Amino acid sequence: MAGKRGFTLVEIMIVVAIIGILVAAAFPAFRQARNRSFVNACQNNMVQIENAKERWAVESYQQTGAIPPDEEIDAYLRGAPKCPGGGTYTYNPVSILPECSIENHVYPGTETDS
Repeated sequence: MAGKRGFTLVEIMIVVAIIGILVAAAFPAFRQARNRSFVNACQNNMVQIENAKERWAVESYQQTGAIPPDEEIDAYLRGAPKCPGGGTYTYNPVSILPECSIENHVYPGTETDS
C-alpha cells in the first residue's frame, strides 16, 4: 500500500501567505483606480453643469456673470448631479467654472501640480 498523497500543512500555509502578499500588493492599486474613477466622474459632472449653465444663458438671453437658479440648471441636467465622492457642487455664475467641495475634484484642465 502506497503512502497517502496530499498537501502538508506547511505547504498550504505557504500558498495562503503568497496569496495574501499578492492581495496586499494589489489593494493600493485598486484603491487608486477607484479614487481616480471618482475624480473622473466628478469632473464629467462639472463639465455637464458648465454646459447646462451656458445653454441656460443663451436660451434665456443672460449676460456673463448672471446667476442661474439651481432648479433651472437641474432641469437641463435632468436632475441634480451627485458627486461620486460624496461632495457637493457649487454651480457659480455664468462664465465661472463650477466647483466641487472635495479638494482634489477640480474642473478638468484647471489642475495644478503641487
